[in-house]
Amino acid sequence: MPVFDGSSNYQKTKKNIGYIPRNEADLNLYKKLGFKCGLEIHQQLATKKKLFCRCPAGLYHKGDDYDAELVRHMRPTLSELGEYDGTALMEFKTRKNIIYRIKYESACTYDVDDTPPFPMNRDALDIAMEIALLLKSNIVGELHITRKQYLDGSIPTGFQRTGIVGIEGEIPISNKTVRIIQISIEEDACREVSDVGHMRVYTTDRLGTPLIEMVTYPDMLTPDEAKEAGQYLRFLSRSTGKVNTGIGAARQDVNVSITGGTRIEIKGVQSIAAIPELTHNEAFRQKALLEIKRILNKRIPNQNNWNINFKTLTEKFTTPLLSRAQAKGFVLTGVNLPAFEGVLSFFTQPGFCFANEISDRLKVVACLERPNMITSESPEGSINDKDLEMIQKILSAKKEDAQLVFWGPEEDVKTALETIEERCRMAFDGVPSETRKSLPGGVTIFERVLPGPDRMYPDTDSAPIPIHDSMIEKIRMDLPDSVDSRIKKMVDWSIPEDTFMYILRRNLFPLLEWMISEKSLKPPLAGRICGQVLRYTERKNGPVNQAQKERVKQAVEYVLSKKIRSNILPDFVKLSLKYQPMEFDDVLKETGYYPVSKKEIIEKVPEIVDDFRKSKRTKRQGAEIDWIMGELRRAALGNVDMSELRRAVEGGSV
Repeated sequence: MPVFDGSSNYQKTKKNIGYIPRNEADLNLYKKLGFKCGLEIHQQLATKKKLFCRCPAGLYHKGDDYDAELVRHMRPTLSELGEYDGTALMEFKTRKNIIYRIKYESACTYDVDDTPPFPMNRDALDIAMEIALLLKSNIVGELHITRKQYLDGSIPTGFQRTGIVGIEGEIPISNKTVRIIQISIEEDACREVSDVGHMRVYTTDRLGTPLIEMVTYPDMLTPDEAKEAGQYLRFLSRSTGKVNTGIGAARQDVNVSITGGTRIEIKGVQSIAAIPELTHNEAFRQKALLEIKRILNKRIPNQNNWNINFKTLTEKFTTPLLSRAQAKGFVLTGVNLPAFEGVLSFFTQPGFCFANEISDRLKVVACLERPNMITSESPEGSINDKDLEMIQKILSAKKEDAQLVFWGPEEDVKTALETIEERCRMAFDGVPSETRKSLPGGVTIFERVLPGPDRMYPDTDSAPIPIHDSMIEKIRMDLPDSVDSRIKKMVDWSIPEDTFMYILRRNLFPLLEWMISEKSLKPPLAGRICGQVLRYTERKNGPVNQAQKERVKQAVEYVLSKKIRSNILPDFVKLSLKYQPMEFDDVLKETGYYPVSKKEIIEKVPEIVDDFRKSKRTKRQGAEIDWIMGELRRAALGNVDMSELRRAVEGGSV
């Protein structure tokens, strides 16, 4: 589906709803919108085993590396009240084949509900309780395991076992306190490999990995507040040193609403940095849909009399998209939308318009792969005038109507027509409740309808777990510092503020504090090692792991034990990590270090000065001193304090 930046109506409606880029937005804008945001932060726990079975956690494999496949289909059932869940009905309409690729080393019969759950992994529960205490929440006296319906196929059983660990916590951000609704412990879902047509493929290696979910109230009133709260929660969980890191180990679901809109859940946000742009654009998407609602209700006061009309198109078309679809043997269907003139090209989010709202659902519900439709309001040149006039004539269209043509296998046409009419009728009501998927660039696409409110029920296979005060107090005694306390300490130590994010993200604060408090390194030096040297190493070799942190500690202790000046540490640590597991004696040689006295170093100055002056280098004030210090640096590291050496040089006859 092409983007609609080239449509004049798209540009006009974008201006009419007052869209402005996020970097030009201010607090007053979000107040006018009635912006509200809440977060659901999911974080994998670093345990050896999964949550309810004894399969190893963290043993991942590629999507094409598997020992067996399992196929399942959605079959909705009536509830006790005689109702169907909306999500179940939607998934049933898709007629998906859900395929699970299984590796024997990482899966068992529990995953398909053929074996009852083992008792909950107590290591995972202890970590969840530790994080709950850091969130200042109230730990439950008895943990009850429930089943939460998962109807998209990402869990083979159709439900996820989960339990609330703590309720009513809080975290501080720069200008307020954000309230925490609850923290839960649950099992992770499968990893999606592909979703094309009527086939969705998962791997089961991640399934069952212990996971926590931290849920906030909708207390964030700007996108930047949402980002700050998300960062705090991420740093808080990582401060334990007991969570997984890397791609897929943490995921954010973001809930957004504005005045007159509804709660929209943006699923699977991989990066907290993406939250501001996503939430900003979602707020304006809702504003656009509310404006479309106003327009349609004005044009069509009685919606009960509104109906689409459609025809199967067998004519030969010259528009490239239509002719290619015919060449593939797809059925082409023309649809007339009465009084929808200007709506299909109405701006919703950057690069997208209302037509995308329909196209998204055709992909998800009717399984028609994109591009799957073209409209009378597509960008100029997308559909030629001759073809459009012919389609309008076949559909008996009026001037105030809009048209679209979709294509796909004959067996999907009925579902597609139902989907188009359903989404257009939703436009009369404004913003439909739904789950959306985040895309690069801060935009979203439809993923599925929101699950019903009664998706959780007791798990009769799992007994309640009593949580005694003694268990809580034992964990409380060994809690790490809070994130805000760590930040305050770094400020007091004069650690460069631009390194805070990296130090907290990689949980390097314990290493930083160890260097300063236990090894008496000067804070700027310790900050340089943690915030600059390790970041440099990460850019070269990937994220710093626990083994590398231990290597840094050993490197520090080696230098101090040799009575070598600590100013050699940045170079020594960098080389220690580069040449791991080289012996430290050999690493020291790589630095070029050799013992020499300050007097011997000073004696080199006249020769260096003479070289400087003969070279006719810059006459800038202080240039000679800078040159001299650069030339002396290699010999001075590990032998003489550099500031002390500079004072000696400046006090000489240079």
